Parts: sequence; structure tokens; C-alpha cells
Amino acid sequence: MGSKLSGPAGQGGKTIEQNADINVTPFVDIMLVLLIIFMVAAPMATVSIRLDLPPATPPPPGEIKEPVYITIQDTGSIFLADRQTTVETLAADVCVALAAANCRDERVFVRAQPEVKYEQFMEVMNTLQENGFFKVGLLNEDIE
Repeated sequence: MGSKLSGPAGQGGKTIEQNADINVTPFVDIMLVLLIIFMVAAPMATVSIRLDLPPATPPPPGEIKEPVYITIQDTGSIFLADRQTTVETLAADVCVALAAANCRDERVFVRAQPEVKYEQFMEVMNTLQENGFFKVGLLNEDIE
């Protein structure tokens, strides 16, 4: 709230009146500063993540392959489908299980029991990555 220092000319002096008008200048200044902040911050909030989406049309029935699952148990045992394997022979065993010309371009799924240590899981993931398997899917099963 503000006040007027000059009154009407007929009163001959300065009288003080209350002014009930809102001073919007500070409000506009603050809004312009906020607008500039949001204009600068908005492009930084958009992050591009590459997604491999499935094709719009399903593949022909003859081309559907059974996926290969790598299971890590809490004892440290690694199973490829129903066969036990080790970290050292994992890449070769995955290529044999995929039975493809270029096995490193095929998708492999990794699942681990809830009690598996992070170190054991990352050892398998690093082994796959070092051997050129970059299409790795992680599976999570609900624990009931």
C-alpha cells in the first residue's frame, strides 16, 4: 500500500491520502527473472536416451528364436539354460547356445537370484561386455 503526497489543487496544500493500488513493478521483475531461469534450465532437463524399440510389425513365425537365459545363483553358480558354466567359458558357451553365425549380435537375458552379491552379478556382466555381447537384457522376477 502506498500514499499520495499531493492532493487536489483546490485544497492548496499537500495532504496525505492512502493509495490502495498494488505496486506491480517488483512482481513483474521477479516474474521476468523466474522466466529467464526456467528458459535457461528447461533445455538442460531434456536428456536423450537411446531406446531399442521392437519393430512395428511382428517378425515372421519362422524367425522367432528361443532366447538364451543366463541364471546366476546365490552360491555363485552360473547356468546357461539348464547347463552349468563358469565365468571363463561363459562367452563360448553363449555362442554355442545361440547357434547363430554372429552370436554377439543376438540378445542375451541375465537373471539373478535375490541373494546374489553385486560383485558376482557385475563379474558376469563385465565378462559379457568384454567379449562383445552388448545386447543384454536384465530380468527381474517378483518375490512373493
